[in-house]
Amino acid sequence: MNHISLLAVDPAQSRHWLFPEPAEIIYGGIASLIIFAALWKFAVPAFKKALGARTERIQKELDASANDLSKAQADATQIRQALGDIESEKARLLADAKAQADALLADGRARLTAEIAELEAKADADIAAAASRGSDELRNEIGRLAGVATDRVIASVLDDSTQQALVENFIAKVGASR
Repeated sequence: MNHISLLAVDPAQSRHWLFPEPAEIIYGGIASLIIFAALWKFAVPAFKKALGARTERIQKELDASANDLSKAQADATQIRQALGDIESEKARLLADAKAQADALLADGRARLTAEIAELEAKADADIAAAASRGSDELRNEIGRLAGVATDRVIASVLDDSTQQALVENFIAKVGASR
């Protein structure tokens, strides 16, 4: 069997093991050229446009990131400055609070000293009044007891005229001592 007879018998067999039939090369080449031309005309501009848009988007993101970074650095600087301000404000507030506390403590001590002096004066006056009242009560009691004792002694020892003179002398002495 020769080569041509095999071709007539089996259409899957070609004339050459490496190259296809000339009609397939022509039709395949024309189809490939049409596809490549269509791709060149429609796909390449769309691909370039997509790449340009992607590049532009990436550039915008880089620019936004750079802006965000500079803003974050500025914010960090402001925060550091504010932190320094906070420390100085904290020190000032603590100094003010200490001054107020010292003033309040001094005022409290002064009031406490004045109150203690006032209470001591009142206690001294109360003691003097109680002593005076006690001494008056003691005098009255002594006078009463002396009167009772004198009446008993006089009644048993003295006559009425002597007894009357003694009572009047005693009353005069007690009245003069007041």
